[in-house]
Amino acid sequence: MSARLLYVMDPMCSWCWGFSPIAEALVEQAQAKGVELHLVVGGLRTGGASLEPAKRRYILEHWQAVNEATGQPFTFEGALPEGFVYDTEPACRALVAARSLAPDCAWKLVKLIQQAFYVQGRDVTQASVLVELAETAGVPRIEFAAAFDSTEQQAATAADIAWVQDLGIAGFPTLLAERNGQLALLTNGYQPLEPLADLLGRWLERAASV
Repeated sequence: MSARLLYVMDPMCSWCWGFSPIAEALVEQAQAKGVELHLVVGGLRTGGASLEPAKRRYILEHWQAVNEATGQPFTFEGALPEGFVYDTEPACRALVAARSLAPDCAWKLVKLIQQAFYVQGRDVTQASVLVELAETAGVPRIEFAAAFDSTEQQAATAADIAWVQDLGIAGFPTLLAERNGQLALLTNGYQPLEPLADLLGRWLERAASV
C-alpha cells in the first residue's frame, strides 16, 4: 500500500501562511501513522511586472484579512515596496530544488520563506535570499545553488504548476491524501484544524486497513 499527503501550496500565498500552523499539525498527524508529506508548488503568480499602487493596496488588504482570520503575524510597514515584482516562481522553484535534494529540508524551507516574506519583509524572489534560507533549512549551499539555476529544476517547477492546473485546483492551500494513486480532497482553502484533523484521521484509518 502506497500512501502520502500532498500539500499543494505556494510559499508566497498569504492564505498558505495563515494555514501554516494547521498544515504543520496535519503533517505531524500523518507522519505519526507512517504517511509522508509531498510538497507540490502551485505557482500563485509567475512573471509579471512591478505592482501598481492599486494592486499593492488590494494585496495588503488581503493580508490584513488573513491576519485577522488566522492570527498569523504580518509586517505591513514597508511591505511590497515600490518596484516589487510579485513573482512566486523563484520561491516555488526553491522548494522543488530542495525537494529533489533533501525532502525533509523542503518542509523546513517552506516555513523559512514564509517567515522571511511576511514577517521579516525580505525579498524572497531573489536567488541570494533563497540560497541563504535553503542553507538555513539544511540544504548544502553549493548543491542548492546549482540545482536552483538548473533547467531541470525549472522544468520540474513548471511540471508541478501544470499538474495543479490540470487537476483544476484554483486556490491554495489545498491538501490531498493519496492512496495507491487515488486522490482524496481534504481541503481546498483555509479551514480550522479540528474538522481537518478528524477528516484526515478517518482517511488514515481506512488507509491502514487496506
